[in-house]
Amino acid sequence: MARLLADRPADTLTIGDMARQLGHSHGAVRNAALTLVRRGEADQSGTGQPEFRANAKTAAAAQTAVISPPGTHAPRTQAATTRTTTPAAATPRQTGPIRRAGGQLYHPRELADLPDVEALNRLRDADVPVLLYGPPGTGKTSLVEAAFPDLLTVAGDGDTTVGDLIGEYTQADGGGYVFQYGPLVTAMTEGRALLIDDATLISPKVLAALYPAMDGRRQIQVKAHKGEIIKAEPGFYVVAGHNPGVHGAVLTEALSSRFSVQIQIGTDYDLALALKIDARVVRVARHLSRQVDLGELGWAPQLRELLSYQKTEAVLGTNAALANLVGIAPLEDRDAVADAVIKAVGVKKIAPLTLGKQLPTSAARKPPGSTVSAHRGRSR
Repeated sequence: MARLLADRPADTLTIGDMARQLGHSHGAVRNAALTLVRRGEADQSGTGQPEFRANAKTAAAAQTAVISPPGTHAPRTQAATTRTTTPAAATPRQTGPIRRAGGQLYHPRELADLPDVEALNRLRDADVPVLLYGPPGTGKTSLVEAAFPDLLTVAGDGDTTVGDLIGEYTQADGGGYVFQYGPLVTAMTEGRALLIDDATLISPKVLAALYPAMDGRRQIQVKAHKGEIIKAEPGFYVVAGHNPGVHGAVLTEALSSRFSVQIQIGTDYDLALALKIDARVVRVARHLSRQVDLGELGWAPQLRELLSYQKTEAVLGTNAALANLVGIAPLEDRDAVADAVIKAVGVKKIAPLTLGKQLPTSAARKPPGSTVSAHRGRSR
């Protein structure tokens, strides 16, 4: 890896670029590139797809690097064989926080005796598609972003079209029309990961355009662009998100069967405590979550809401943050949430965050901490 970057000091290379040139799996290249960056032996740039470039220390790092010649093994086959025969305990475990593309930190959790980000990379190396399911706000998207820094995302809903996936004609600046490829084609041609978020909100007819890229064919036909055939490069990988409780979300058999591994994602309330979120509020969330599991309630605060509570408390204070926590609950569950907050915190009453009466105008309002002094002038 270091030798490749050092030999091309003026170039910035993506993970897909380097994987194709080195003949290694996407996951192995990603880990090596990030290791060089952490050691200060390469530079990283790019807010979406990360790019890597040599710096003053890269050439020295290349002196001890061992790089297999390109073409010595089939990237995907070799990676899958190595992964499945190596005991999990012998593999380095990435347990510390991982910085996502947007700058936020992700704290890995355990999955099949591995850190979740490592488990996802193993599944990617073996070309095993993954479906993550669970309530909104539990960290499904965060996990995928942390595992795959080259990620492209499609935010699914009922209005998502085939053009949103594959591409469509758009008007050019100079007149006429040009075909703009969609994220599916980009991910296939660049060997990148693709997240179909809220996949079960997308029409099954639209999702059908994705399936040929996921099966043994690993290619699609772009009928709107002269019937062009797009083939998937090594590294292309599909992961999807599903929120079972969201209105209109339907996990069809056709969609489910495409994802060999399906992982339930819930909120880690121990992590919430480790992040210094008010322990009383975390207890409320745990209690409400148990009621949801029993079918007695439809909503409970997840990690996203708990993190929002923490930020609101820091800005507006505890009372306002508690009121907001009650206010964001669905109307049918709001009374139960308010009761749980009252019992846990010990307040007599809690209501959604609401505007109060109009404040006095600035002319009539005395600034905080100001004093009024009278000065009498002498008469003449």
